[in-house]
Amino acid sequence: MTFNRLAVSLLIAGTLALGGCGAAVSQRASDREAVAEASYPPTGQLLEVDGHRIHAHVEGRGPDLVLIHGASGSTRDFTFSFVEKMKGRYRVIALDRPGLGWSDDIGPDGTSPLVQADVLRKAAAQLGVRRPIVLGHSYGAAVALAWGLRDPGNTAAIVTVSGAVMPWPGDLGPVYSLTASSFGQAAVVPLISAFVSPDRADRIVGQIFAPQKVPPGYSDYFGVGLSLRRESFRINARQVTGLKPYLRLMEPNYPKLPMPVEILHGGDDRVVPVEIHAQPLGRLIPGARVTILEGIGHMPHHVAPDAVAAAIDRAASRAGLR
Repeated sequence: MTFNRLAVSLLIAGTLALGGCGAAVSQRASDREAVAEASYPPTGQLLEVDGHRIHAHVEGRGPDLVLIHGASGSTRDFTFSFVEKMKGRYRVIALDRPGLGWSDDIGPDGTSPLVQADVLRKAAAQLGVRRPIVLGHSYGAAVALAWGLRDPGNTAAIVTVSGAVMPWPGDLGPVYSLTASSFGQAAVVPLISAFVSPDRADRIVGQIFAPQKVPPGYSDYFGVGLSLRRESFRINARQVTGLKPYLRLMEPNYPKLPMPVEILHGGDDRVVPVEIHAQPLGRLIPGARVTILEGIGHMPHHVAPDAVAAAIDRAASRAGLR
């Protein structure tokens, strides 16, 4: 998920917060964060990796399937329904990326998907994961590819879903630039945390699912309030705005990936365009299988879960796991 259409909310929040009421903004943000954390506690276990807490949700039996969520997300994006679908034939390990969900920030190096992959691999190793299929959605696909680049001999297969995996032309727009800046991190992010309304947040979720509708109950289960916590919002903005330089470093190495790679992408994805990401990636990786889901947007694991499950099963068969 990605919150890149907050201009209206920023204007409203700025109007409310002008006039020296920083303490009131901070208190309101703190109160909303406390409610979010009480309402959406960890669903799995908290592991310690290099002194940092990493949240892992584990269910099922079978070959190991690691799930890595996208920007502004958490394991709840997968545990809403997709883990239930897959746990009958895989041991599913959904991980909160550093600084998001219930995983700790790991510092400035955490903007690198390569470093994130290293941390998550260490967490997975504590759970006995040795040769997994690694699936990443959106930003998480860059981390999945980084996982394979860092540990090719012990990664059975990679599945990218709506992956943000290639350096893109242009920039991400003014909202991300603002919220990743020093001023934005200090002054604007607290306003967002304190004042963005639930209705506005629901509309943003709807834009991410477009052209499909949000599944009933998803917004209530996902817990947008976790993503709107000040520190989570700041970390997400830094990770997203800092991603492209790392993709430039990773891109020349994609052809070296030795494991089966399944690339799944919605043909109508306007969050992460297929022609910029999935199609070029497929041309780079020998033997990669690209599946374009016509008419589907950014969230195939919710709106076309059978297609995503089929890609995972293909990856498992190609890797000799089934």
